[in-house]
Amino acid sequence: MRQSKIVRGASSVQQTSGAAAVAAPNTANTTVSQHKTLLCVAVTASQTTEALRQVRQATEAGADSVELRLDFLEDFEASTTLELLLGSCNLPAIVTYRAGWEGGKHEGSEDDRLAVLRDAVRLGAAYVDVELKAARNFFAGLHRTESSNTKIILSSHDYQGTPDNASLDVTIREMFTAGADIAKVATTAQDIGDALRILRLPGRATGPVIALAMGEKGLVSRLLAGKFGGFLTFGRLEGGLGSAPGQPLLSELQGMYHVQSQQSSTKVLGVIGNPVSHSKSPALHNAALQAAGVNSVYVPLLVDDLPAFLRGCPEVDFAGFSVTIPHKVTALACADEVDPVAARIGALNTLVRSLDGRLKGFNTDWSAAIGAIEQGLSEQQGTAGPLSDAQPSSSPPQQESKRIASNDAAGTSGTSPLNRLRVVVLGAGGAGRALAFGAADKGAQVIIANRNLEKAQALAAAIGPDVEVVLPDAIISGKVLGDVLINTTSIGMHPLEDASPGPRSGLEGYKLVFDAVYTPIETLLLKEAAAAGCKTVSGLEMFVGQAAQQYELFNGSQAPVELLRQAVLHSMVTK
Repeated sequence: MRQSKIVRGASSVQQTSGAAAVAAPNTANTTVSQHKTLLCVAVTASQTTEALRQVRQATEAGADSVELRLDFLEDFEASTTLELLLGSCNLPAIVTYRAGWEGGKHEGSEDDRLAVLRDAVRLGAAYVDVELKAARNFFAGLHRTESSNTKIILSSHDYQGTPDNASLDVTIREMFTAGADIAKVATTAQDIGDALRILRLPGRATGPVIALAMGEKGLVSRLLAGKFGGFLTFGRLEGGLGSAPGQPLLSELQGMYHVQSQQSSTKVLGVIGNPVSHSKSPALHNAALQAAGVNSVYVPLLVDDLPAFLRGCPEVDFAGFSVTIPHKVTALACADEVDPVAARIGALNTLVRSLDGRLKGFNTDWSAAIGAIEQGLSEQQGTAGPLSDAQPSSSPPQQESKRIASNDAAGTSGTSPLNRLRVVVLGAGGAGRALAFGAADKGAQVIIANRNLEKAQALAAAIGPDVEVVLPDAIISGKVLGDVLINTTSIGMHPLEDASPGPRSGLEGYKLVFDAVYTPIETLLLKEAAAAGCKTVSGLEMFVGQAAQQYELFNGSQAPVELLRQAVLHSMVTK
């Protein structure tokens, strides 16, 4: 138990602006390595007994500190609750009693609120969070002895947006001038560019800074806090809601994103998309990177405007990207150099930054998916199939480009289980383009079904004169049939898990059905196809195959394919 120490006197307030000391359990005066970003859990219980349970849970989960949100407590008693919580806490605690005018829940007397925060200093709390707007009144009534090591966090919260850089810098300077040991700025990200700007705040400040962009578009500011020198970032407990929008799980910060082992030299990789929260790419790539000891971290990047995002990414930090819906076609124009196959397809799913800062684009979707489909057809036909073609490909795209160029020169697509089969491709977006080109390259007769006929006709013209174009109704009704059905639309993926883009009749006539959706692994379309006696291939095979190729492009080393597969399967079970 913490020994409570209440000191009342006329000693002057000690204001420091150096690096903050972080308390060891039960004390507030044992320092922790200053370069390690701390992981903090906000305790947001409405009852004291539940708050105590959350403190224990955070301790057991390996958090570095807890934030005691007194304003959430409905049974808070100034005379007893704070001392009970601090005395029961074996982690350095941030005491926060957030006012309603700053986004908190306290709506009572301001004098009483500040008195509680001053008592937290006198009780030896490791940190006390005070709003910048209340700093003058807080310090005016505080008498802190020279031996007190409580660190004062002055904070500012913007729930509407993110101010410009100059305004942010002014706010942080005001905090340190007012007596902050640590400055905290939390804004709301309107786009990912706001989060990138917030990430850079600690590097410009004269003292330690907690810099966070709230909301889903600000998530990257939390995941990369270690790399950019943030003093602390917040993670929520399993099943918890957190204290602000966009807080990730503590376990993800510790494991998947290894925030505390990030360094300024850590390279950033990521998946660009909208939506992107469903993506299993971070689980898959980070598992492989960590197993290989690569100093990189892979994060989800919710991007609205791809060109603007790429302009705002520091070349020295962001080394490569996976690209998903809806940016695969737009990415083509953003690349400085494009792999020949990707240029022919007209869509990218991979951007790699070279040492000179230029972005090179690749498409690893088509070879991974076509390889998985060929493997499925070979199994369905009871044949081994061509060794080079009948397995999900993890060959680098450069090799595939050379192979296609050779085939084009020879006027042949080579022997493939897809040769001369009627392949129906649902969708004409980035993945649809990739698989339509890939199937045609293998000698298939391609039929593109898309609601936007003009878009489908443009794709058909780019592939060749023998490609058919139909509306989806022709496939759904069974009027147009094929041998292989490929779904590249988002139907079947959250939030459309209960929908299927497949035929209402005639499905049994297909030899194989492939669904590019991989969450869930078994979509409604695949369930219907299996019931109709079709061979089915999950989008998981395409996902793992394309990720393996991306890993090799990002890192220049062979991908651990089975580890990638197990990582994504594990992520589906645990989340």
